[in-house]
Amino acid sequence: MQVSPFGLRIVVGLLGVLLAVLVSGFNENVTKIALVDIRGAMGIGHDEGSWLLALYMAASVSAMAFAPWFAVTLSIRRFTLCAIGAFMLLGLLSPLAPNERVLMLLRALQGLAGGALPPMLMSVALRFLPANIKLYGLAAYALTATFGPSMGTPLAAFWVEYAGWQWAFWQIIPGSLLAMAAVAWGLPQDPLRLERFAQFNWRGLLLGLPAINLLVIGLLQGERLNWLHSPLIVSLLGGGSLLLVLFLLNEWRHPLPFFKLQLLKARNLSFALFTLAGVLLVLLASSLIPSSYLAQVQGYRPLQTAPMLLWVAVPQLLALPLVAALCNLRQVDCRYVLAAGLGMMGLTCVLGSQLTSAWIRDDFLLIQLLQIFGQPMSVLPLLMLSTGSIQPIQGPFASAWFNTVKGLAAVVATAVLDLLTTARLHLHSNNLVDRLGNQPLLPDGAASHLASRLHQQALVLTYADLYLCVALVAFALILIIPFVPTRIYPPRAAH
Repeated sequence: MQVSPFGLRIVVGLLGVLLAVLVSGFNENVTKIALVDIRGAMGIGHDEGSWLLALYMAASVSAMAFAPWFAVTLSIRRFTLCAIGAFMLLGLLSPLAPNERVLMLLRALQGLAGGALPPMLMSVALRFLPANIKLYGLAAYALTATFGPSMGTPLAAFWVEYAGWQWAFWQIIPGSLLAMAAVAWGLPQDPLRLERFAQFNWRGLLLGLPAINLLVIGLLQGERLNWLHSPLIVSLLGGGSLLLVLFLLNEWRHPLPFFKLQLLKARNLSFALFTLAGVLLVLLASSLIPSSYLAQVQGYRPLQTAPMLLWVAVPQLLALPLVAALCNLRQVDCRYVLAAGLGMMGLTCVLGSQLTSAWIRDDFLLIQLLQIFGQPMSVLPLLMLSTGSIQPIQGPFASAWFNTVKGLAAVVATAVLDLLTTARLHLHSNNLVDRLGNQPLLPDGAASHLASRLHQQALVLTYADLYLCVALVAFALILIIPFVPTRIYPPRAAH
């Protein structure tokens, strides 16, 4: 594999891949923010609408697992350009779908194209950037976990509010065109390595692809269908788990696997992957809880919630390079940076647990401001730990592991938060109703108003409980840092 000299073209190429990945992240929010408008415009029911998100996410996580292998075989530049082109075309066609089944197919295919992009960003950063600035490339990747999710919601809300629901899909076109131009000019063209298809891991693909799809769909549809009380969810989760075990056994033995399980012997990589799942739960809850609270308790529309998310998203463009510069100092142990970041995220959740039914958007300001540095300090050290001891030839395997775990962890975190929300809401609702039953009879006119107030108070107590649960996760992750990962010096320290 040829080594390309670092220069302006590599930087432009990296920025092109970063833009494509961010646009892909924005696109994930389409079926979350604009779903009501999409359903109304296309005559889609609630149940069918829930499958739009599940199918997109299942295809996206599946692509993260297998994209690095194909990128090595077909070249990063060629594969990335094809993925961006397909992603843009499918987004253009989605609002034109004649019915919900065609829309589901288009969204699933677009999920495949969009999910193939994040591994390319990590692969480009690990391969083309020199050691002394490699952390800044990883910081660009970290934007997809901090800046992207927070920025995607305001953008989707803006387009739906002012331009029409179709533009929630079409917003990706300008960014995709610019990304394709930057990638085509900036990234070097490697030769095809079609000889790898002679050892293609067909059994792994046929086991792993349905395994991931079944698990993701089962997790995302579990709460709606009442989890293990539904035969469909039992079949999805049980079948997916069995296929996943068979897939991992196959990967251990195959000479050219999609996942190199032997890499998990590295303590830092295993720790980073495990901690990543917890960090993503904390990050997701930090944005989901206040947004849900403002929507359900205070009646905010998505566009009214957007400024609160922008308080965290926009400063990430400055905070991440600063955290990268801090971690790039030889005197700084990135494990302490990780502990400080998790501590800040835990503190934000403790502060959030004090919310009452009187809170409005501005009351979340302090919590959001603490996340400006808490989020990058929780993510970037994990990237440094997971890639610090990885050889360049192992980069695609590390990318497959990190991105697939990131995608699956986001799905698991969503399912866990849904499950906890339902359980705590039922508990608090029952407790409040029991207390009300011991009170004197109320006038008839006050019954409906009181029911609304009870539901509102149950929601407030539920969100406070969720904040405390997530805070415990953040603090628990801090406790294992001194015992598992070993210190990693910044890449330039070895030169």
